[in-house]
Amino acid sequence: MNALRAFEAAARLGSFSAAAESLYVTHGAISRQVRSLEEWLGTALFERHGRRVVLTGPGREYFLAVQSAFQNIAGATRRVSETGTQRRLTLDALPTFTMHWLLPRLTRFQLRHPGVELNLITSDRPPDQSMDFDLAIRRGPLELPGYVTREFLVEREIPVCSPALLKRLPLREVRDLKRHTLLSSAGRHLSWQRWLSEAGAQGLEPRGRQQFDHFYLTLQAAVDGIGVALGPRPVIDRELDAGRLVMPLPGPTVPSRAYYWLVPEGRANDPALRSFCDWLLEEVGSAHD
Repeated sequence: MNALRAFEAAARLGSFSAAAESLYVTHGAISRQVRSLEEWLGTALFERHGRRVVLTGPGREYFLAVQSAFQNIAGATRRVSETGTQRRLTLDALPTFTMHWLLPRLTRFQLRHPGVELNLITSDRPPDQSMDFDLAIRRGPLELPGYVTREFLVEREIPVCSPALLKRLPLREVRDLKRHTLLSSAGRHLSWQRWLSEAGAQGLEPRGRQQFDHFYLTLQAAVDGIGVALGPRPVIDRELDAGRLVMPLPGPTVPSRAYYWLVPEGRANDPALRSFCDWLLEEVGSAHD
């Protein structure tokens, strides 16, 4: 187990020194444990590059298996220790999705499952084995080794803006976008190109364009009347219902990337996680009714 712990830390951190620091042992102890493991396996797990180490092909495959096993043990330990107490789930979800879709609905889950405490993290980082979560939500398609994934929500994009902006600059048909500033984000930089093509206006040149690093800033800029954004439904339905945003054009609505949940394979049968996944599907289904 000590050799496996030394290998996992060195592989995750890319350094024997960093692994030694994280495990409170010496650099030499890490080196000896890894060398012993390599001799036992009969293959090199790392390539040494000065102070850095890089996994070999077999090393990378072994690392994924070892880290998954450690996560499964940690998860099982936590579940056993929490028996009879409040269960805690760590959710890692996209910022915009969390703000506009998930948070407004979470009260319904908590009322139904008062014994489940939710620890919510927002991130747009691609999931990997170094991240500690029970469930992550990302846009797909996604198929990652070591995870159970499922599509649960499909976006459809349509232009949206503030009512105040429409009073200043009417937007009655697609060609009226020439008088507007089109808002976008770095993660969705091709959305307007795709939508204009679907609307038959590939060559349209707007008055201006403005791009933000996060999509929730793009939506806030639309609410503040800075320009027109492509709003993904049903994620922004709350803003539409409240009148903070309006849809000035009847269409087209263009399908965008779907949302997927990811659950580590070792936790897929956890009752609390299954309850949360079932609840997500219910919420999506109720929105379509």
